Amino acid sequence: MRDMKIGLLTREYPPDVYGGAGVHVEFLARELRALVDLDVHCWGADRDGAHGHTDAHGYARAAFSTMDIAVSMAAALEGHDLAHSHTWYANLGGHLAKLHHGIPHVVTAHSLEPLRPWKAEQLGGGYRISSWIEREAYEFADAIIAVSGGMRQDVLDAYPAVSPDRVHVVHNGIDTELYQPRHDTDVLAKHGIDPERPYVLFVGRITRQKGVPHLVRAGAALDEGTQLVLCAGGADTPELDAEFRGLVADLQRSRTGVHWIPEMLPRDEVVRLLTHAAVFACPSVYEPLGIVNLEAMACGTAVVASDVGGIPEVVDHGKTGLLVHYEEQDTAAFEGGLAAAINELVGDSVRAVEMGLAGRARAVGEFGWAAIAERTAGIYGGLRD
Repeated sequence: MRDMKIGLLTREYPPDVYGGAGVHVEFLARELRALVDLDVHCWGADRDGAHGHTDAHGYARAAFSTMDIAVSMAAALEGHDLAHSHTWYANLGGHLAKLHHGIPHVVTAHSLEPLRPWKAEQLGGGYRISSWIEREAYEFADAIIAVSGGMRQDVLDAYPAVSPDRVHVVHNGIDTELYQPRHDTDVLAKHGIDPERPYVLFVGRITRQKGVPHLVRAGAALDEGTQLVLCAGGADTPELDAEFRGLVADLQRSRTGVHWIPEMLPRDEVVRLLTHAAVFACPSVYEPLGIVNLEAMACGTAVVASDVGGIPEVVDHGKTGLLVHYEEQDTAAFEGGLAAAINELVGDSVRAVEMGLAGRARAVGEFGWAAIAERTAGIYGGLRD
C-alpha cells in the first residue's frame, strides 16, 4: 500500500478546523501516512502537512469560490493513484480528478445536502450548487465511506442511483490520548463557571443541524442548581445568531448559571470542560455520527443526546448515556425529554459517573483511529487497477 499515492481533499485542516469533518481528516491523515503515500490538499495557505488552495478569482459567492478551488485541487493530483474527498467543499475536486486523470474517487459521507434543507437560508442559490456537486460526486464515486450505518442508509435513500456495494461503513474515531479526563479546574474559573455546582455542557456550532436552540429552551426546565455551559459560535446566518442571542438572554434573565462562550476554545480547554461536566448534551436534529459525543465519552462524561442518525451507534442508551427521541413535528416533547434526561443524570451522580466510565471504555475499545485508517486504506487497495 505504501506505493499508492493518495490525494486527500478537504476544506478544513489544522489549524483551521471548525467541525467534525475537519477533526476526522486531521486524525485520519495522521494515521494514513504510515500506510500510503499521502498528500493532503486543503483550502487556504500551505501549512505543515498540507498543500493550500485558494480562489484565484476572488469570487464574492462561496459556491463559485468552491468550484474555483476544486479546479486547483484536481490539477494538483496529476500523478496520483486515487482521490479521496471530504464534504461538498472538496467533492468536486475529487470528481474532476477522476474525470481528467482517470483515477478512482473515494468520497467520505459526513453529511448529506438533501438532509440539510435549512442550508438554503444560509447559502441561497449556492445550496442548489452544493446539492448538484454532491449528487454528481456520489453517483460517480468508485467508493463511498459512510461514517455510520445510519449514514449509509441515508446515502442509499438520498441517491438511489448509487449501488449499495459501493457504500462502506467506517466509523468516525477518537484519539483517546488527547481526549482523556483532565481534572484541573483553572478553565472553570476562567469562564466564570461555579465548580461547586454541576453543569451540562454543549460544544458545537450555532446551526439548525446541531439543535442548540432546543437545548437552550430546555434549559428553563433544568433543576435550579444546574448550570448550562454553551460553547457555541459561528452562527450560520445573522437571523439564527439573533435568535440564539435572544434565547440565551431570556434564559439568563430567568435563572443563574447560564454561561455562553462564543469563541472557539483551544482543545485543552474543551477537554477540561468536558471532564468536569456532569452531563454532555448533544441535541442535534441531524447527525451522521457525532464525533463530539465520542470526545465527551473519552473524557469520562455521560451523554444525553438525540436519537438521530448515527448517534445511537455511539451512545449506548442506558450504559454510556441517555437518548431522547426527536421528531420534527413535536419539538416541545423533544425539549422536555432533554430536560428530563439531564435532570435524571445530574440528580444521580453515581449513575452518571458509571456511564462516564463505560463511555471512556467504549471509546478506547471501539473507535481508535489506527483501525479506522487501516479500514480506509483497505478500501483504497480494493480499487487498485
